[in-house]
Amino acid sequence: MKYNLIHKTSYKYYETVNNYHSLVCLKPKDLEGQVCDSFKLTITPSPNEIIERKDYFGNTVHYFSIHVPHQELIVQAVSKVQSLPKIQKNISTLTVQDCKNILWNNRELKVELLQYMLPSPFINWDAEIQEFALGCLQGNIVLYEGVMQLCHKIFKEFKFVSNATSIYTPIKTVLKERRGVCQDFSHLAIACLRSVGLAARYVSGYIETLPPIGQQKLQGSDASHAWISVYIPEMGWCEFDPTNDMVPQERHIITAYGRDYSDVAPLKGVIFSSGGHQLSVSVDVIPV
Repeated sequence: MKYNLIHKTSYKYYETVNNYHSLVCLKPKDLEGQVCDSFKLTITPSPNEIIERKDYFGNTVHYFSIHVPHQELIVQAVSKVQSLPKIQKNISTLTVQDCKNILWNNRELKVELLQYMLPSPFINWDAEIQEFALGCLQGNIVLYEGVMQLCHKIFKEFKFVSNATSIYTPIKTVLKERRGVCQDFSHLAIACLRSVGLAARYVSGYIETLPPIGQQKLQGSDASHAWISVYIPEMGWCEFDPTNDMVPQERHIITAYGRDYSDVAPLKGVIFSSGGHQLSVSVDVIPV
């Protein structure tokens, strides 16, 4: 599939902003099965320069700063992406315990993956989260099947409720209230996997959404999406979508990998001003 992606973010400030510094993480990755043919970043007011670089995790980020007074900031990213059919890997029969033994006893592999096995800014766990995880990730369960069970459990037991949480909502609150959004469900799934000694990372991107039968898709109705990637020896990194209870395919488009949302936020910055702001985000994933 070929897609045009349009991601528009608008900030309206109650007071004048004199200086703004930001990192943008919106460019789709070039990977096996995915090609970013073009990417254009448009910012209003125009910054003096936009600097592109790779971050620690290999994601493309753009830095810019604005030094003119303004009360509105608009950041629009337009991409053309080819998303190809995913090649089905031979599913490993290694159990959870087999994989833990490999991860923790292979020093070189452990050093490479340790950042995805330890707590991170938005992901930590306790006995309650570990107990939730062990319902699907007992040592004798085939790891791939166990992750599928975990995603299905989250899909069945939790309700997707837009605006029910914020990026700062603790995982324990999500677990207690049994509701949230894709970011919450991904954080919970990763916490579960790390709690039993496995390696899991956060995937940021998009998914093509389909309108109800007989209805047209509304402009700007798509949204950023999040899912997880789990390291399974003999297979490598394998992706799972707990929000939709599925293995990601062509409709999933990847922008970044990180330990959690804090590493891959679409925009994060520092403003020099007083007062609040209004934020609006619109996303279009358009098949062509």
